[in-house]
Amino acid sequence: MSRFPLEPHYPAMMPLVTVARNIRTAGRLEPVLVDLVLMRASQINGCAYCLDMHGKDARAAGETEQRLYVLPAWRETNLFSERERIALAWTEELTELASPQAVPDALYEQARQHFDDAALVDLILLIGVINSFNRLNIAVRTIGGSYTVGEHG
Repeated sequence: MSRFPLEPHYPAMMPLVTVARNIRTAGRLEPVLVDLVLMRASQINGCAYCLDMHGKDARAAGETEQRLYVLPAWRETNLFSERERIALAWTEELTELASPQAVPDALYEQARQHFDDAALVDLILLIGVINSFNRLNIAVRTIGGSYTVGEHG
């Protein structure tokens, strides 16, 4: 059971929503890449609400069931492009932040081959936004499973 409803607090969350919308609108990150990043961070954090939401949105946007099913094991498949693989590795590093030395130079150098400065900033911000939403939903125990595609914009 949810600890309290988030709907009355949507105005406080609007800056995060605006950042996410601005990233999508800028177009420096492909929509499918955005969906994969949102799903992967939500998997790591165990946010049922965000997994339900972003899984449904990704499928509605044309993402395949197969890629969503194997996303937790993306390293062991050839279903993801090199750019997507770098973004997923970057997502895992920034979501887990296992140490002050997280995001090793080798990964940064790989990312620089696929993302310019603006796209890399967008990717970092996107990961920060989804981690904030994951933590918010987990903290208030938002129940997953009831999301309707397009419900949040």
